[in-house]
Amino acid sequence: MHTAQGPAPQARRFRHPHLPALRLVPVVVCLLLCGCTAGKPPASSASRDRDVPLPIDSVTIHGEVPRNSNLATMLSTQGLATDAVRHVVMAARSVFDPRRLRASQPFSIERSLEGTLRLFEYEIDPDWFLRIMPASAGAAELRAELVPIPKTLEQATAAGTIGGSTPSLFQAMEAAGEGAELTMAMADIFSGEIDFNTELQPDDRFVLTFEKWNREGRPSTYGAITAAEFHNAGRVVRAIRFTTPGGKPDYYDEHGRSLRRFFLRSPLKFEPRITSRYSSQRMHPILHTERAHNGIDYGAPIGAPVVAISPGTVLSATYDNANGRMVRVRHSNGYVSFYLHLSAFAPGVSAGARVAQGQTIGRVGMTGLATGPHLHYGLQRNGAWVDPLSAQRKMPPGEPVPPEALKTFALARDGALAALGQTPSGTH
Repeated sequence: MHTAQGPAPQARRFRHPHLPALRLVPVVVCLLLCGCTAGKPPASSASRDRDVPLPIDSVTIHGEVPRNSNLATMLSTQGLATDAVRHVVMAARSVFDPRRLRASQPFSIERSLEGTLRLFEYEIDPDWFLRIMPASAGAAELRAELVPIPKTLEQATAAGTIGGSTPSLFQAMEAAGEGAELTMAMADIFSGEIDFNTELQPDDRFVLTFEKWNREGRPSTYGAITAAEFHNAGRVVRAIRFTTPGGKPDYYDEHGRSLRRFFLRSPLKFEPRITSRYSSQRMHPILHTERAHNGIDYGAPIGAPVVAISPGTVLSATYDNANGRMVRVRHSNGYVSFYLHLSAFAPGVSAGARVAQGQTIGRVGMTGLATGPHLHYGLQRNGAWVDPLSAQRKMPPGEPVPPEALKTFALARDGALAALGQTPSGTH
């Protein structure tokens, strides 16, 4: 677990309210109050006025919930006494189900050196946090409450360029003053058009408009991206957020064509690299024999999320000595996707489970016959292996904006492109 303990609390100081007036009382009283002994000179005026430091009696810890942890375990590892942990969990249950504790969510704990709780706060989601503290000063009973996070919404714009000191999309977005969450959201929008694992080029650039929530006393969070434009290898891809009548918000290009594809360009968010492509013959790195490589290998760090490339049903989530942990997902039109060498399966991923496009189904690993951490991604159609990259390029887009909504879409598009600094003329 990665926790960052804040700076040590400053020692508390106090000033004795009667010391400056000691020269007005009898010498005997002065000796008693000051602890002086015969033969020692009385304390000087300067020493009488000096602040007296008190020892530190509490510790404040800020951190994030670790993976595969529960509330009791997390509190115990932060130094809370066993009884204190039990009381915190009991108090939490009155307003919040501790089983809803989510990894990577921020928390803070203030406790005494003996392990009693003074304050616990956990951010449930962007809108609410859980606060637990003594019901009154010095009381053993704890009070739990759900507290709304005050926030205001603003419309923001960001732009960046790939290259030089910003060779990755993450770095380009960071240089624009925004966070990784916005990077991932933009990559998801363009995932049907651009493979950020392999197709990102120097001098590629982007601009986007988005909602940003400024939260009082807490980091800002992001709402929806309203429009985006990406210049990739000489071509321009635009995305406008629009809700069709009776439908849900989705993203379309300036002509009203859906940016969604039947398959994502990659089962990894990015930024891994292709280490081995689809091939009918390849020298196996461990077995040292030539054999077909029925898929693509992506080099990626252990633990990176692996997502389903299309909606489907999990056929199996198994382990064997060659493939390691492997998930197979059946999609429509006779397709089955394979995800090998995983370090872990995502919760709920088992035979028969339904998964959505982009849903995390596992984590990158190096189980089975693997020389290093990577994902092997394979694809079959009607039982025959196919090249995943070629298959994705042949996939048709999703449903376009229906004809009866095109006029409304045009108004939304023109406003979105104007906000991006673009001229809507020439779009139809």
